Amino acid sequence: MSPDNPDPERHADDADRPATPRPSGAAPAESESAVPPPAAPPSGYGSGEDAASTAYPGEGPVPTAYPGEGPVPTAYPGEDAAPTAYPGEAELTPDEPRRPLRTVTTVLGVVVALAVLGGPLGLLWAVLAPDTPVLKTAEGAIYADPQPEQPIAADGWFSLLGLAFGVLAALALWFLLRRRRGPVGLLGAVLGTLAAAPVAWQVGRRVGLATFDRLLDSAPAGQAFTKPADLRAGGIDWLLGVVPVPHGNLLLPAFGAAVTYTLLAGWSRWPGLRPEPDPAAFSWVSAGTPAPTAAPEPPAPGAAEPPRG
Repeated sequence: MSPDNPDPERHADDADRPATPRPSGAAPAESESAVPPPAAPPSGYGSGEDAASTAYPGEGPVPTAYPGEGPVPTAYPGEDAAPTAYPGEAELTPDEPRRPLRTVTTVLGVVVALAVLGGPLGLLWAVLAPDTPVLKTAEGAIYADPQPEQPIAADGWFSLLGLAFGVLAALALWFLLRRRRGPVGLLGAVLGTLAAAPVAWQVGRRVGLATFDRLLDSAPAGQAFTKPADLRAGGIDWLLGVVPVPHGNLLLPAFGAAVTYTLLAGWSRWPGLRPEPDPAAFSWVSAGTPAPTAAPEPPAPGAAEPPRG
C-alpha cells in the first residue's frame, strides 16, 4: 500500500501515525485536496484606514470623513453645492460691503419721498386747523377777537401731526429698508422729515389764501371774513441768505423720527440691526435627501466572501 493509494479500510489508529513523506512532484492526496484553503477577504479589506475607505464589491466608496472631520464634501450625491447663505437671507448679510454711491442714492431717495409726502400732510393740517375770524379796517385785517384761540389751535394741530408723521416715517423706513438699518436709515429719516415739514407748512397755509388776499384788497371796512391757518411758533430762517434753517415746531417731525428710529435700534434683538438666520434651522443635508448610512464592518479573517449581487 502506497501513500498515493490509501486503504479505505485502514484502522483508525493509523491516523495517529506520522504521514509518509510524499515524493517530489507527486499529486496531492484526495484527502488533502478535499479541504479548501481559508477564504481570503475581498480586495481592499483590512484594518485601520484601509478598512474605513473600502466597501463590498458593487458598492461605491465610503467617504472617509464626515462634515467637521477632515475634508468636508461640498454636497452629497444628487445635491447641488451647499449654499453659502441661508435661503432668503442673502440680502440681509451684516458684512455686505457698502457702496458710497448707493448709500447717497438711498438717502436722497428717502428725502425726496418724504418731502413729497409733506404735501398730503399740509392738506390734512389745513382741514383740521380752524380759520381765524378777522375784520377789515383801513389799516388792514385785525382779529375779530382780541385773544383768539384759533392760531394756537393751528400750531397745536401742526405739532401733533408733525410728531405722528415723524414716528410713522421712522417705522416705515425701519421695516422697508432692512438692508440700510443703522446710520443710513437714521440720516434719511431725519433729513426727509426736515424737508417734509416746510412743504407741509407751505401747502397748508396756501389753502384758502387766495380768497383771503382778494377779500383783503376788495372788502369794505368793517367786513368780517376768515384767515387761513398759519404758524406762529415756527418758521424758516435763512443762513447767509442761502441755506434755509427751520425752527420751532417745524423741527418736531424730525424729532419724532429720530427718537423712534433710535428706540427701534436700541430695542432690536439683533446686534447688527438686521434679522440674523437661525443656525438650528439650517442643515448640511436637505430634508428630501436621506442621510448616508454608516460604513459596514469589514469581515473577520477567514470569513466567507459575501454573495455577489
